Amino acid sequence: MGDELVHKIDLEKYEIRTDMAIDLTEKDKVNYKPKTYYKKGVKVSWIELDKNNNIGKKPGSYLTLEFGDVTDDDAKKIVSEVFKEELSAMLTKFGFNKKTKTLVIGLGNLKSTPDALGPFVSDKIITTKHLFDMGVSVEEGFSCVSTFYPGVTGTTGIETSDLISGVNNVTKPDLIIAIDALASTSISRVNKSIQVSSAGISPGSGVGNKRKEISKDTLGVPVIAIGVPTVTSAAVIVSDTINYMMKNYSYNKKFIKSKASKLVKNPVNYLNKEVLSSSDDKKTFLGLVGLLSEDELVSLTYEVLTPIGYNLMVTPKEVDFVIEKLSDVISYGINHSLHEI
Repeated sequence: MGDELVHKIDLEKYEIRTDMAIDLTEKDKVNYKPKTYYKKGVKVSWIELDKNNNIGKKPGSYLTLEFGDVTDDDAKKIVSEVFKEELSAMLTKFGFNKKTKTLVIGLGNLKSTPDALGPFVSDKIITTKHLFDMGVSVEEGFSCVSTFYPGVTGTTGIETSDLISGVNNVTKPDLIIAIDALASTSISRVNKSIQVSSAGISPGSGVGNKRKEISKDTLGVPVIAIGVPTVTSAAVIVSDTINYMMKNYSYNKKFIKSKASKLVKNPVNYLNKEVLSSSDDKKTFLGLVGLLSEDELVSLTYEVLTPIGYNLMVTPKEVDFVIEKLSDVISYGINHSLHEI
């Protein structure tokens, strides 16, 4: 009886979800590799996708910034500056100038901290549209900017894209910038990366609650989507942990007997070392599981956890503090890209 029930489970619907294009370029048999460089210690990656791409994303430009801790003021300033420079480069692709009318939209739920990035950023945007509308003399260098956050369908009862469409029809912007919290299939990118995309966004897609798309196709206006992955799934954490265990094992096997290791008193971050695990090591340490590719390992953990309801969406415990800092970074980049301040 138990075997019959297992065979009736349709595992095809348990897809591995991520909003991050760079996550997908790391999968097996993907030919799209990002153009990567470093600025002041921040890893910057650009990916250009055409309509025939095989990673399941809309065509367009995808920019990813990866960094460490932004809760430190000095680090936050560095990331803010790099983000401003790269966002300006993205805006240039749209022919942005100070005569461009921009609508900034903060997507998300203000009552749920991991999903509150959009509203937090929206509150920090320098708005000027009302001054332009009243004919007030606006200081040179400021562009026409308006902002709002529409809430979520679960609290308003109205489809988010319908609210945005209504505001778009009234304000008639030349450009829309949408900010939202994302999901990632990499622990290392949670709260430590920013994605900017010219392809628009589908709110909630990363956590399996996909809403109507917000893009040029649906609104008739170019849409730049900015997001930070604030959550990942339990399956990703499990599979990453298994990979970290393997790297730890390989590191200890190679370096634990060296004379230099005898002088090290504190634990060593083995992820900072160039550790390669051989197939024999993987099989010895993990048996058949060790012979799986990273994609296969993630798929396996999804298949194990999802049918029993344990594939939880997880966020770091300090998310409330980090979201506040990340909203500072993103609002700084937007304000300094749209205005000369």
